[in-house]
Amino acid sequence: MATFNPHFKKIPKGYFTAEVFKRTKAFLDSHPGTELHKLGVGNTTEPLAPSVIAGLRRGVEKLASAETYSGYGDEQGDARLRKAISEWYGKRGIDIDATEVFVSDGAKSDCANIASIFRARSVIAIADPVYPVYRDSNILTGNRIVYMPVIEKNGFAATPPKEKVDIIFLCSPNNPTGAIATRRELKEFVAYAKKYKAVIVFDAAYSEYISDAKLPKSIYEIEGAESCAIEIQSFSKSAGFTGVRLGWSIVPMALRCENSARGELNQHWNRRQTTMFNGASNIAQEGGLSILSQIGQKETHAQIAYYMKNAEIIRKGLEAVGMTVFGGIHAPYLWVKCPKGLSSWEFFDTLLEKAHVITIPGSGFGKNGEGYMRLSACDHRENIEKAVRSIRDTITL
Repeated sequence: MATFNPHFKKIPKGYFTAEVFKRTKAFLDSHPGTELHKLGVGNTTEPLAPSVIAGLRRGVEKLASAETYSGYGDEQGDARLRKAISEWYGKRGIDIDATEVFVSDGAKSDCANIASIFRARSVIAIADPVYPVYRDSNILTGNRIVYMPVIEKNGFAATPPKEKVDIIFLCSPNNPTGAIATRRELKEFVAYAKKYKAVIVFDAAYSEYISDAKLPKSIYEIEGAESCAIEIQSFSKSAGFTGVRLGWSIVPMALRCENSARGELNQHWNRRQTTMFNGASNIAQEGGLSILSQIGQKETHAQIAYYMKNAEIIRKGLEAVGMTVFGGIHAPYLWVKCPKGLSSWEFFDTLLEKAHVITIPGSGFGKNGEGYMRLSACDHRENIEKAVRSIRDTITL
């Protein structure tokens, strides 16, 4: 007799954004015609860069000719793209071989699936607050979660857990707080991982938003990280591929865990992908090649600058009415402290009802997110300006 996975009862019944949509719909039903300003979901809005569009078209056109048509590709990714990613790291002084690159349909899938190459019932350390996929995917597989508090008094910086864990999920720039892990902080995690033979899963999906050269964009900028860390990357936020879907994971040959030999974890991830994944879209991968070209990098970095200007507008506007704002400097997210006496959901309702602005309550990202709101800078400039103006005109602290 079939039975369902009992671990589903241990995670929230719905992704927390479902409650956001529910409350938003209820407001619109009672206030028809009201214009809402969306500072909630971090979904890119600007058109893809011209060079990237050209790459995607090239991918489509190849499918129109028998001479260039391609069906299934390599599950690990197009060899040209894997080489381009390797060279992209190389330009940053990081030695990554193309055989260590695995192209996927995005960072979220890899973050959810990567723990499958480790034993069941592993002990997983994640930050609190943090992107929910790390927590929920590991709960569903029966792993035990240990939380690393990420709070205001420590600058929203995670520190290594006090107990021994098997896998550590880190996200820098952090979603939702926008905080950046410094070299010193990452060195502490690498030292911890080496000491306990743990593995770090480093989500660098927002790393292209980091503008300070002193701040690390990759875990592999830290000496010795190649022996204890997997890095997961994405084109979603750096090039607007949220709907196109394309990312990658780096699983170094040098990566070791307590019972593995050199290259074994790389082989296990390869086996997992070839078993459960038929490879990323060949059209999307042509676009990925264009992103990594010289002109593609120039154009996509200009889009990042656009979103970061939005973040600056939000930060200044909210600070002008007395709000305390974190993040939004090296990440497209701003972490806003709720007014004294208001919970995250109460402040959400206040912003929705008075300013007609949609945000994301911090409590959706974990216990320590209570008392904060996450705002996204991903929207058209005119919409960002309208939202900020509405808050300034209607919210009094």
